[in-house]
Amino acid sequence: MLKLLRLLFRVSNAIIIVALLIIHFVIKESGFQASLYFYTFPIPIIILIVLILSIFIKKRKYHLTLAGILLIVWLGRSFKIHIADDIKETDLEIVFWNASHYREFEDVFEETENIPDVVVLVEYHGELLQDMILEYPEYYFYKHKTEEIGVFSTQPIEILDVLSSKLSTTLINFKTQGINFYAVDVSASLDVPRAWGLEFVDKSITQTKNTVVLGDFNVPYESKYLDNVKKRFNHAFTEKGNGFRETWFWNIPLLSLDHIWVSKDLKILKAKKINTFKSDHSMVKTFIRK
Repeated sequence: MLKLLRLLFRVSNAIIIVALLIIHFVIKESGFQASLYFYTFPIPIIILIVLILSIFIKKRKYHLTLAGILLIVWLGRSFKIHIADDIKETDLEIVFWNASHYREFEDVFEETENIPDVVVLVEYHGELLQDMILEYPEYYFYKHKTEEIGVFSTQPIEILDVLSSKLSTTLINFKTQGINFYAVDVSASLDVPRAWGLEFVDKSITQTKNTVVLGDFNVPYESKYLDNVKKRFNHAFTEKGNGFRETWFWNIPLLSLDHIWVSKDLKILKAKKINTFKSDHSMVKTFIRK
């Protein structure tokens, strides 16, 4: 009986691992339910599960070997090393952050230890916005009445369009610093397929030159739903970042949900991820040159 239980455990152990590998590397986002599994089990989680399962068996070498291979794959995908270009005063510093409902532009200034040229916040309530306007009268702020997106700039902000889908994906198209911007917040609802939100984003982005697209896309960089964006724009952190690209969860690099995309006629000089416990999302920052 004991031998049978051990055999069943080994078989179930193997089935779990194979299923996780198939979900991540084969099935991926082939359907709505499959997508949820794909996002739930990124490579770091699979590595952790493999290591935990190895505790309960005597012959661990296969588990440890697999964990090592997955670690190499993950590092190859996500860990970036680049030499930043020299930054000039005329270059633009752009910051994006999911403010997790409770944070303000002041928190960005504290974390970056300066005042960036452009800041975009999503999940932003703007409860202290009027206080910020009074404290920084020489700068410019915008918060839509209903959408939880806020914009700060050291130069005037021109709102070109506000686009919202019926399923809570929002884009705000604005112009400042001589650049066209799209601030994006894709619905995080488990009832709404990410494909719908990203299709809406693709249709809404009509400018592909002199343009920066930034926001919480709620899909990782590896997602097939970002293929159209990748064709038209360069990913700031992938091009010029250092360290892990993932921005979520609570400084643990699980998923790269927050992105800054830069049109190919603009030069990305440097990109940085700023870890903070003020939100479950890290800030992302880039410097660009027109």
